[in-house]
Amino acid sequence: MPANLASLELKLCHKFSDSEVLRRALIHSSHAHEARAGRVAPLDDNEQLEFLGDSILGFLIAEALVRRFPGHREGELSRLKAHLVSAAHLHGVARRLDLGSYLELGRSEEMSGGRAKKTLLVDALEAVIAAMYFDGGIEPVRCFVAAHILDAPFEGDEESGTDIHPAITNYKSALQELAQSRKLPQPRYAIVHERGPEHSKVFTVEVRVGREWAAQAEGRTKKVAAQRAARNVYERMLADSP
Repeated sequence: MPANLASLELKLCHKFSDSEVLRRALIHSSHAHEARAGRVAPLDDNEQLEFLGDSILGFLIAEALVRRFPGHREGELSRLKAHLVSAAHLHGVARRLDLGSYLELGRSEEMSGGRAKKTLLVDALEAVIAAMYFDGGIEPVRCFVAAHILDAPFEGDEESGTDIHPAITNYKSALQELAQSRKLPQPRYAIVHERGPEHSKVFTVEVRVGREWAAQAEGRTKKVAAQRAARNVYERMLADSP
């Protein structure tokens, strides 16, 4: 059985005046189909809300990035937006909200682990965004997007909550694309030092972009060290933009 929607409203920081629109945002098509028992009926699942929520989210992310990064070019903003609306990032947001526990699923979808499926959770998150818009207008949604999506740690990025800028989820990819856009050689990474016991090593990774750009950084994993080194070069290259 789905969890009580009042607890979800607390997480969203929005009290719905029409709770039915929130409930519809959480009804999967498998549940709606079983409830109709094959009869033709008006749409009563979350697919239309998901469609609208996807567009609202795209607009609000684009708006926020333009305001936060007035010096970025279109290509750089597009890359940041792609990270923030990616299924990987939105899946992390949906999991932190525990959206799976609120879904209304059909029997077969329930049996196949639908409450944990990435696609269902991302679709439900977009539908909830549309439900908030219908119920309260754009401002509650803007606040939600800023708090839960723009400023959230990226699910796939270790230590991202304390060290990686929330608007960029993968500095290695960001640096690679920036180098490509400036017709520079692709970044090259190398482990230049390891220290500490086997169970608690600290790695130093160096990244180079051509002859001009280089940086070293440490991390408890090679991945984290590489991300930090990439961030160093990426931010210096942006600062050096004409």
